[in-house]
Formats: sequence, C-alpha cells, structure tokens
Amino acid sequence: MRTGVGTAHGTFGELLQGELPERDGDFLVTLPVARWSRAVFRPDPDAPGLVVRPARKVKALRMARLVMAHAPRPVGGVLTVSSLLPEGKGLASSSADLVATARAVGQAVGLALPAARIERLLARIEPTDGVLHPGIVAFHHRSVRLRAVLGSLPAMAVVGVDEGGAVDTVAFNRLPKPFTAADRREYARLLDRLTGAVRAHDLAEVGRVATRSALMNQALRPKRLLGPLCEICREVGGLGVAVGHSGTALGVLLDTADPAYTHRATAAAQACGRIADGVTVYRTLSFSGTGHRAAPRPPVPA
Repeated sequence: MRTGVGTAHGTFGELLQGELPERDGDFLVTLPVARWSRAVFRPDPDAPGLVVRPARKVKALRMARLVMAHAPRPVGGVLTVSSLLPEGKGLASSSADLVATARAVGQAVGLALPAARIERLLARIEPTDGVLHPGIVAFHHRSVRLRAVLGSLPAMAVVGVDEGGAVDTVAFNRLPKPFTAADRREYARLLDRLTGAVRAHDLAEVGRVATRSALMNQALRPKRLLGPLCEICREVGGLGVAVGHSGTALGVLLDTADPAYTHRATAAAQACGRIADGVTVYRTLSFSGTGHRAAPRPPVPA
C-alpha cells in the first residue's frame, strides 16, 4: 500500500439556497473558492486501527473508517487533515474534510470512489455541500444527492466578512423551514434564472440571484450585517452579495476582469473593515470541462 492524498475545495456559502415545491425540495447551489482541505493517509499494517490528526477531526475519522470497511485489505494508519477553510462559517469546511479524506484513504487502499459512492458515504455522516463535484452545482444537501451541474463562471472575487461565532450545520438542518408555497415557487424561478446565468456567463444576473437568496434567508437565519453589506455592494458597484446560508460568512461579489476591479475591491475591503473585525478576499474557481478555464492546483501545506 502507498500513502494516499486527497483534496477538496470549499465554497463561499451558496449562490442560492432554499426549498423547491417538490418532495425533498431542500437544495443549494455552490460557489467554489480557491481554498482547500487536504487529507494524507499513511497506512501502517502493524497499527491496531485508525488515528486522525488533529484529534478534533472526528467526522473525518468516521469517514476513514467507512471507506476502510469497503477496502479489499483493511489496514490501520494515520490520517492527517489540514485545511485553509475556517470551521462553522458556511464555507463547507466539514464537507471538504470528508471528501478529501475519502479520496485519500481510497487512493491508499486501491478502492475506486466515484462521486455517487462518496455521496452514499457522506449521507451516513451529515448533510453536506456539493464540493465533491467540480464546477457550480445544484445539490440536495439534506439527502446528499446531485441535482445538476450548472457549469462554470469567469473568475470572481468575494470580499468577505464574518459575523462571528459558528453554526452547527447538522443542528441547522433540523430547523423547520418558514418558507411559504409562494417562497418555494420563487426558489424554483431563481434556480432557473441562475442556471441560465451560469450557462451565459452572466455575472450580473448571478449577483442578483445571490442577493435575493441572501435576503430570503433572513427569515430562516438572519444576518445583522446583510443590510450594511448590501449598501457597500451598491456603493462600490459590486455584482451582488453572497452568504453562508447556514453559516456566518457574507461577501461582496466582484468581477475580476472589470477594469475597475482593483478600485472596487479596495473600496469594498475598506468599507467592510468598518463594519466587521476582519476582511478576507476569496477567489472563485473555474473548472476545465465545465466552462471557462482550468482550476489552479491546490497548494501543498508544509
């Protein structure tokens, strides 16, 4: 056996999240960003079992055990998980850890793990984002099922802030949804609009849909900074606002190809710094085979 390495990208909240007028209607649409989780599994035939580092990554350890249960020759070893994704903020840190772990352990033991098989394993642990799929995807996060691959977009930046604290995604997904039948019909229309916008590379329409989704989510998990952030977006000429619907992150979307991008990003960061303690700029990912251009490789932590 050999050392296995797996990676998975995060997502800056969601471009859209809500409930459709159908059975199993809870869904989200990802916004992949250039931040990754990385898992390294070093098998040890003499080890009595599996160990994870850091020890708090208990969900990753559970995923490693699930994968190992299907291995041709189960073995012990050490799983090390490192991540550039903050936890509990709505950036899919937990989902990325789990996907990276499945890929690392599967590679080490010679077990093929296509996306559908990883989805089945994820469903045994928690609701999850669609970060195991490349590109922007519509995903049924509670039942862990891909709805559609929407494609890829030209590069954007997200000038992000954090309201503080952390959200337990599992507990959040147990909350009853306050959405009405009219809300569910609107979510269906928003998904249609977003699907068309991604195919047309229409960043302005993407921003409008993301902002509407953020505003509708106030009925479920209100964010105190959403109003000020929307105002900042208008002032700097941003595309719209994206949020972690089940997290604490919010951000202004900007087109990096815009000749005024540097000016807009600087103005947005300065304004965001006046309403929150920290500002982080994220870059979105594009993917070969789904749209615009190939994604960069994730950095390898030391």
